[in-house]
Amino acid sequence: MSKTVAAFPDTFPADIPALLAKLRETYGSGRTRPVAWRREQLQGLIRLFDEREQELADALASDLGKNPLESYVTELSLVRAEAEHALKHLDKWTRSRRVPVPPGLLPASARTEPQPLGVVLIIGPWNYPVQLVLAPLVGALAAGNAAVLKPSELAPATSAALADLLPRYVDPDAVAVVQGGQETSTALLKEQFDSIFFTGGERVGRIVLQAAAEHLTPVTLELGGKSPAVVLDGNWAVVARRLVFGKLLNAGQTCVAPDYVLVTKEAAPALKKHLVRAVAEQFGKDPSRSKDLGRIVNEQHWERLVGLLESGTILSGGHSDRGSLYLEPTILTDVAPDSPVMQEEIFGPVLPIIEVEDLDEAMKFIGSRPVPLAAYLYSNSAAHRKAFEEGVRAGSISHNASTVQLAVPGLPFGGAGASGTGAYHGKYTFDTFSQLRPVFTKGTLVDTLRFAYPPYTGLKKRVLRRLL
Repeated sequence: MSKTVAAFPDTFPADIPALLAKLRETYGSGRTRPVAWRREQLQGLIRLFDEREQELADALASDLGKNPLESYVTELSLVRAEAEHALKHLDKWTRSRRVPVPPGLLPASARTEPQPLGVVLIIGPWNYPVQLVLAPLVGALAAGNAAVLKPSELAPATSAALADLLPRYVDPDAVAVVQGGQETSTALLKEQFDSIFFTGGERVGRIVLQAAAEHLTPVTLELGGKSPAVVLDGNWAVVARRLVFGKLLNAGQTCVAPDYVLVTKEAAPALKKHLVRAVAEQFGKDPSRSKDLGRIVNEQHWERLVGLLESGTILSGGHSDRGSLYLEPTILTDVAPDSPVMQEEIFGPVLPIIEVEDLDEAMKFIGSRPVPLAAYLYSNSAAHRKAFEEGVRAGSISHNASTVQLAVPGLPFGGAGASGTGAYHGKYTFDTFSQLRPVFTKGTLVDTLRFAYPPYTGLKKRVLRRLL
């Protein structure tokens, strides 16, 4: 399934200060500010996907065993759509906006204007190593910033492909790809950036926050968490297909994948039966032969996932192969809330099922745990959907569908609490990498502010109380 992808040299930590100095020089020259330059960068990203789709798909196949169509649907097409969306709305996003001025300050004018932050750092994860690096870059470039990209070393083929290809399509004096492992990341975080955008796990997220605090750098954290799916009713075949699709994209290595299912005791038998059928429909009786099921990223994660299979009774699946990093889609029942599989984000093709009495019990269960990145409800009841929205705190809520909410550019994507801070996608990415700067203008020919100057006489008091 995988392809051989050419290597590209890592960045030496000692070279990072000079690289950043070059980017700061570019940004300081004003080169990145004109809308025309921003358009060129977005158009370059679109050309990258038009001309280099195969090379990027080969890299993703090498790193994660992804089917080329899955790579297109879940990574390449999404970033291309983000770039097209930004290009379409760029004039509107960059426009200044007038703000009303209180009577006591007239005559005067006020406006807000979005300004780029400067040189920003984007640190990407290994599970969607194209999408989760380049989608933030779209907004950073649209906002007029220079950027350093740090792809994950756990997806080396994709990291190398980005380092090789990106400079051919965007301004290499304004965008740099830094490759390397922990030593390189540590060296980057010692430098001062104007914003840091990190996608990954909570542990590393804390490290990023601590490093950013040294320079008071604003940080956007896109973390994970155990995203629950609550199942009450519906067309069972459809519910099962959508759960399986959302869970097994990228072999379950998706931050918003349904991490576990809470199902009512009444609905549990039908759901279990149809989940088993849905896995067979999508990946065949022997998923190891399927070209549509990816592989676990490395042996360490494979071992962790195999260990989690002991947390319950295997309803279906359970087979694995260390050599190919294969883990069969596995449905677990009889799972205790305090079992190992319920203590950490699974990030793999393992789906635990826990039975509950009703929606209230499910919401209490979710509320007793850290805030998830997403929460899913499967029910045809409008009353249930309203109660779920009011009773569950999550980065996003989706009804009767899993993971696909990410494909809507107009919806912000981000976490809450332990699942992250800040949001992006569409204009939200542009806003993340912008300062909405206020500008106030007042002439000097007539000094209407004189009533605000001391000494405060009785007349001034009456005038100011009337105006303000």
